[in-house]
Amino acid sequence: MPTDLPPADPTEPRHLRVAIVGAGFSGMATAVALLDEGRDDFVIFERADSVGGTWRDNSYPGCRCDVPSHLYSFSFAPNPEWPETYSPAGEIHAYQRRVAEERGLLAHIRFGHEVLGADWDPDARRWRLETSTPAGTAAWTADVVVGAFGLLAEPATPDIPGIDTFAGKLMHSARWDHGHDLTGERVAVIGTGASAIQFVPAIQPTVGRLTVFQRTAPWVLPHRNRRITSAERALYRRFPVVQRFNRTLIYLSRELVAAGMIRNRGVTDGAKKLGLKHIRDSIADPELRRKVTPDFEPFCKRILLSDDWYTALDQPNVDLVTDGIVEIRPHSVVTATGQEIEVDTIVLGTGFHVTDSPMMDRFRNAEGHSIAEVFRKTRIGAYQGTLIPTFPNLFMIPGPNTGIGHTSLLVMIEAQVGWTLRVLRALEQRGAAAVEVREDVHEQWCDLMDAKTRPTVWASGCSSWYLDADGRNSTLWPGLTIEFLARLRRVDLSKLRLTR
Repeated sequence: MPTDLPPADPTEPRHLRVAIVGAGFSGMATAVALLDEGRDDFVIFERADSVGGTWRDNSYPGCRCDVPSHLYSFSFAPNPEWPETYSPAGEIHAYQRRVAEERGLLAHIRFGHEVLGADWDPDARRWRLETSTPAGTAAWTADVVVGAFGLLAEPATPDIPGIDTFAGKLMHSARWDHGHDLTGERVAVIGTGASAIQFVPAIQPTVGRLTVFQRTAPWVLPHRNRRITSAERALYRRFPVVQRFNRTLIYLSRELVAAGMIRNRGVTDGAKKLGLKHIRDSIADPELRRKVTPDFEPFCKRILLSDDWYTALDQPNVDLVTDGIVEIRPHSVVTATGQEIEVDTIVLGTGFHVTDSPMMDRFRNAEGHSIAEVFRKTRIGAYQGTLIPTFPNLFMIPGPNTGIGHTSLLVMIEAQVGWTLRVLRALEQRGAAAVEVREDVHEQWCDLMDAKTRPTVWASGCSSWYLDADGRNSTLWPGLTIEFLARLRRVDLSKLRLTR
């Protein structure tokens, strides 16, 4: 196809067939699929200076993936050189950069371009976008937009009185300042989620005093990471089918675990026993054991993996505080019991805006309503995890209810990309200019997600980032990914509204 790619610093509006927002795994997978079909009339808008998304932004000490490397990679780009069974963030980011270069994506990426707004023009049947650029702002139009800005892209800052008055160093784990030396400092860590259990053990030996503020004790299981031997890597290089077979076994084993996990049976009991044993084996102090023992069922919140989280908490220079924080002062943190703890640095391990991403305010339909406004009037959801009602030609990858608690998100992403391209082919074959999901289909889809969630462990009573402001699971796919893949293998045009 002919293409007219704009220069790096465009000064006038340009038209694209497809605009992709974000150069993480989702944006990259979409771009590769388009190129494989011979389509090069697209651009990826990326606000940062590199591909990578989550794995570019999260570079804190100790950061690594909790999904096996062979599965947490593109099916079309296996990596026989993974050094460990669970890869560090730096290795994953290097893999992403290599794939982007080898698959010719860099020529299509506009770095330093953040999408500031996107409006659907019903008369022209296209999207009108405004982006920042290194030289200012630029206007674009696009027939189709793929929202690939990710679930874990916008760090969440807790609403604690006085946090903006803190005079020391304040940073979020996803915006780690590697130029700031923590040696000998009094450090406060707020949050005990997936990031904190990795960076706390990494910084504990060097800080002077470490105070960890815990609201809810997570379930933490031993991490089974190991080095991949040179012989294994040589085998994968020489016989790629062996690595593909290994990937398939990992995938199927995690589906088997999920079958028990989702229904809150069997696997949940086993995880509880293993988690309690991990606490007993790692911590001698009975009071600390009590503090770190969860009061909810495993898998209701995300299961975390670590071999050194509990042992780090048990060190002489670490305090675990379970009292709530009522105030932050210029040089201290004040708890609900009135204790004032002086600190030099505060590290936020407080997660991300998942169901309330700021990007949801930047996309507006023909009536001028943002995605966030539409979701406030109806339930958060997207048909096939991808299409949102009243937003034609906007494909969310990943979208609501496509998060995963037991396997690789890339499994879901590749399924969504395949479905999206099948929809686009159907549009072209029928001479249609736009597609959107019908409102009644959206309601049926949300009914389905609610019904599938009801008997699962995620509805067992705990509060988690899986749940939105209405208490609904609008984040995770409430079933096996095998079912999701089957649903997205075909396009049912009767569920969609096409505009010719």
